[in-house]
Amino acid sequence: MTLDVRDLAYAYPDGTQALFGVTLSIAKGERVALLGPNGAGKTTLVMHLNGILTAGHGEVSVAGLPVRKDTLKEIRRRVGLVFQDPDDQLFMPTVREDVAFGPANMGLRGADLEHAVVTALEKVGMADVIDRPPHHLSFGQRRRVAVATVLAMDPEILVLDEPSSNLDPASRRELAEILRGLDVTVLMVTHDLPYALELCDRSVILSGGVIAADGPTHEILADGDLLAEHRLELPYGFAVPTPPARG
Repeated sequence: MTLDVRDLAYAYPDGTQALFGVTLSIAKGERVALLGPNGAGKTTLVMHLNGILTAGHGEVSVAGLPVRKDTLKEIRRRVGLVFQDPDDQLFMPTVREDVAFGPANMGLRGADLEHAVVTALEKVGMADVIDRPPHHLSFGQRRRVAVATVLAMDPEILVLDEPSSNLDPASRRELAEILRGLDVTVLMVTHDLPYALELCDRSVILSGGVIAADGPTHEILADGDLLAEHRLELPYGFAVPTPPARG
């Protein structure tokens, strides 16, 4: 398994219990949408995947390596977190320096570092802006550069927090095409149910700190009662297509 979460429970210092024994496994190459209402525990779960938070109870491992204080450097290479706001991720004078920051911290230098930077930017279609200041780019372009900063680390799993939020339709489509073309395991936190259907074969609903559903995305999104129970809604008029028959 690329990601293995076992009996994960977590309470914040003020006593608020955010997770109640979450168990979740994601295999290499899977693309999984993490759905759920606000306050469900999605962000808390994601912050355990690269050690921003550490388990109050239970355990998390990435490609067999447990998430612990002594493994954090390697875990943070393996788990690439792309924040909802790209400006939380881009802070250097140029795109090149932003994308180089992570791999340089891991010890890459010279031609190897340049190769990692250029390759990551090519994967997101942004190699032509390598020497531009990030704040001169559009929001959609900055989000793609933010993805590149993570890809430059050659992660095992890419975790995306609301990747389609605040994107115009063209940028949304372009990002979907990029994500579909990446050879990496994906966990996508999203309220955008059509985007989940477009990109992820499997969806997990996290609600009230527990996993309420886990299955094929088209089946979960076709269950109106399940969605309503967990304050999830498809856009007005959106119909979940019937999947093609197998065999």
